[in-house]
Amino acid sequence: MNNLKKVGLTALGTALVATSATAADYSISGTSQVTFMGQDNNDTGNGWTMSDSITFSASGEMDNGMTVSHTYEVDGGGQGNYNVKVDTGDFGTLTFVGGSSTSVIGSWDDLTPTANEEAHGVTVGGTIAGAANGTANTTNIFLYSYNIADGIDFSAGYSPSEGTAIVEGSLEYGIKYTGMEGLTAYAAMGENNDSSNGVDSSILSVSYAMGGLTVGYQVNESDYSTGTSDEDFSAIGVSYAVSDDLSVSLNSSTIDFESTTLDDQEATGVSFSYTSGGMTISGSHSNVDNVGGTSTTDNSGYELNFKFAF
Repeated sequence: MNNLKKVGLTALGTALVATSATAADYSISGTSQVTFMGQDNNDTGNGWTMSDSITFSASGEMDNGMTVSHTYEVDGGGQGNYNVKVDTGDFGTLTFVGGSSTSVIGSWDDLTPTANEEAHGVTVGGTIAGAANGTANTTNIFLYSYNIADGIDFSAGYSPSEGTAIVEGSLEYGIKYTGMEGLTAYAAMGENNDSSNGVDSSILSVSYAMGGLTVGYQVNESDYSTGTSDEDFSAIGVSYAVSDDLSVSLNSSTIDFESTTLDDQEATGVSFSYTSGGMTISGSHSNVDNVGGTSTTDNSGYELNFKFAF
């Protein structure tokens, strides 16, 4: 009798677990891209490269109404990005990124409209100074998003401390406004505690779309805690949708260095993008003067991409 009871209770427990299990939705997507890159003032050898990505996703709604999603990417180098996302509904969405990602400052570093690349986005000889100096710790970070009201969205990112080089965590946060037709504005602040010389960053970006024409302007400030390493970044971009498939753009940016030993880095780039079905062909050409603030380093580069989505 006791054995029968045990069998009955086991069967009942299994049934209860089965009935409370959450049905999940699964999807697989992928992209492949072939790129040709070159530099006008340098011999870089074979400019052809390839990148690829297959992303596995699963999501389901729990009994408490929250939706949990898990994404895992496999690329040519092996394991790519992966994350788990919890959508709480009224209280926003929290994402833990186990793979590499960027926080708010890094994601919003240059939002001026472009068909392909930023003004300084093409590889050239020398080390190009970036548009912003957000936290460099991009693995095992937390991202949060919340819709405050119609047209107002809040974003935040927290990068925990990691070892002796990153002894303090870094917090970044920002607001995106889309409450007026055609207008998009961003404002963000953050700290980068990845090194002994910490950085306080701020971003302000605005763009306006009128039919197929979009114009944007952005300013960033990077204030270092010591020394004369402060940077002021400004950029302007104009993009035009010639048709539903073809877009072109012109972008320009400048970095003003506080250090008197560095000259302003000035970049200008043109881009295009053409889409047909799951195929996108895009390209850019950029000229960068005073690369990294070095007055004797003026270079230019170009890239052409063939991307296939499936």
